Amino acid sequence: MTTDSPLPVTTGRLVLRAHRAEDLEPLLSYYADPEVARYLLEEPWTPDVAEAQLAKRLARTRIDEPGSALALIVEHDGQVVGDVSLWTTGDTMSRGEIGWVFHPDHTGQGFATEAVRAVLGLAFDFYRMHRVVAQLDARNDASARLCERVGMRREGHLRQDWWSKGEWTDTLVYGVLKGDRAA
Repeated sequence: MTTDSPLPVTTGRLVLRAHRAEDLEPLLSYYADPEVARYLLEEPWTPDVAEAQLAKRLARTRIDEPGSALALIVEHDGQVVGDVSLWTTGDTMSRGEIGWVFHPDHTGQGFATEAVRAVLGLAFDFYRMHRVVAQLDARNDASARLCERVGMRREGHLRQDWWSKGEWTDTLVYGVLKGDRAA
């Protein structure tokens, strides 16, 4: 694996880049929304939480050892429309997990699909991962459809396995192997 940075990543319409200090307000504008936070593990962000979360993400700039992570801002025409993260799971760098959140004003335009495909490309082509999973609240139909659009397969439905926001919730597990992309 190379230690060169693959960033920024550009697609037909998007730029995926590392977080910057000036991303605080754009991130807060959607993470503070209760509807956005509905299926996330955390409550809607407050300004203090946003500062703490951004500080963590500023350090997540590459996958270079087990436990490392890459946190990316997704921009369209210079405007933050969402973010995507990739992190290693287990004790090697061959397995990863991906997650995403997009501003509701920018959904339905294919930005999430384009960004997630780009990050999966990084996972397999740049970081040489063997497998990437996404775990999501089973009620999150939009994210489940996104997983399927990008070629992930539904591998499991875990019933009431996670206590979140005062209730037991189900988890869907989607996965994709490097070899699946060639098929």
